[in-house]
Amino acid sequence: MKKIAWVTDSTAFLDKDLQQDPDLYVLPMTIYMDEKEYMDGIDLTPEQFYSMLETTKTIPKTSQPSVGVFQNLYEQLSQSYDAIISIHISEKLSGTVSSSRQAAQLTDIPVYTIDSEILTYPLTRLIKQGKGLLELGHDIDAVVQQINEMKKHLNTYVIVGSLEQLHRSGRLKGLSFYLGSILDVKPIIEIKDGALQIREKFRGAKKAKQALTSYFKSAYDQNPIKEAFIFYGLDDHEASLWKKSLSQLFPKTHFSAYPLGAVIGVHAGKDTLGISWFA
Repeated sequence: MKKIAWVTDSTAFLDKDLQQDPDLYVLPMTIYMDEKEYMDGIDLTPEQFYSMLETTKTIPKTSQPSVGVFQNLYEQLSQSYDAIISIHISEKLSGTVSSSRQAAQLTDIPVYTIDSEILTYPLTRLIKQGKGLLELGHDIDAVVQQINEMKKHLNTYVIVGSLEQLHRSGRLKGLSFYLGSILDVKPIIEIKDGALQIREKFRGAKKAKQALTSYFKSAYDQNPIKEAFIFYGLDDHEASLWKKSLSQLFPKTHFSAYPLGAVIGVHAGKDTLGISWFA
């Protein structure tokens, strides 16, 4: 069997199994704040980021790993591996996929770059599924094909925690931010084909969360869902309460909750809450 390396970026959530996986390599995103540069997950934790966000006078920005960083890693991996599967945050949300593809053209080792069209734990779930298929003996082409097929069936909805943060990061125009702040509007963002689009807007977080529950129920009634992923900004309290409530409503579904991380927090805010599942 060929020896395969996996590469992803720091927007993916790594559980204990993946943290200890010797064949998985993570390239950190960069966060720029207060005229300083931080490597996501290395010298800036989500807790530190959100704390700094309360006092910063500048607009935080993020940047993907450069082509050169990817190239260096791929050349190093070529000494020990036969091929690389490099899977990253949606290409419509970051230039990370593009950096990987450009670097792949500069190295001799075969690199299969996958645009996950998603972020955070659903991205992680694609990695775990792909690794499982390799362990079962599937060849690399079949694994890549299965991942690309699997991502088409993801449903992901997010209640944006901070209109101000979306506005400051350039994701929301001034008028929308002003009206949203005055009226306490909570937009539900759907991630579809890798892009963000507004599904609905609600007055208050409670109604928005009820809408997310109704989306899930509609999908569940069509085809029972085995597992679903809740994600949150900083505080897991609200996510834990919602997880408990959903588990009671849908006892046959396994719900788990995961933090979004600092990079996503730059754009969405600490009070963000979302849910994702494979239809």
